[in-house]
Amino acid sequence: MPEAREVIEAREHTNDKKYYEELVKTMPLLIEWANDEIRDDKTILLEAVKVDGGALEFASDRLKDDKDILLEAVNQAGWTACYASDRLKADKDVMITAAKNDGQVLYFASQELRDDKDMVIAAVSQKSIILKYASLRLRKDKDVAIAALKQSKKCLEYIDEELQKDEDIQKILNPEEAK
Repeated sequence: MPEAREVIEAREHTNDKKYYEELVKTMPLLIEWANDEIRDDKTILLEAVKVDGGALEFASDRLKDDKDILLEAVNQAGWTACYASDRLKADKDVMITAAKNDGQVLYFASQELRDDKDMVIAAVSQKSIILKYASLRLRKDKDVAIAALKQSKKCLEYIDEELQKDEDIQKILNPEEAK
């Protein structure tokens, strides 16, 4: 967490590109205080999100729509997909990369990706309860249900009732009875 003097100094250098080129290597979130031109500089933002994906919050809208920037940010911190442009929230590569780090990002994914089996499995394998944001079709999918249940049984209420009766699902739910 930056100290008050660091924030004050960053504010004093709002227009100093060279200053921010170095600053983001150690305190990337201070990019917040840079001017719009600096927050739209791909090289500076790429360096910032490599250190802390959360710096994506302060990127220009143009860079929130840049796949290279997004992939770097979500590799570092999956949850930062929440800052992605709508176009990239529908990009399977970006969102699966994010989901592998933080399954919660299924919440931010496009409707199409909420109905994409690979995407949903990546998300529920990391955070099972996020199954509630998967399409109804995939809540009835056995592979998706198994992936979610292996992560945590807390997702059971979001699995289709008929599917809950499946023999393989029951083995996961009641391993002692399966012996």
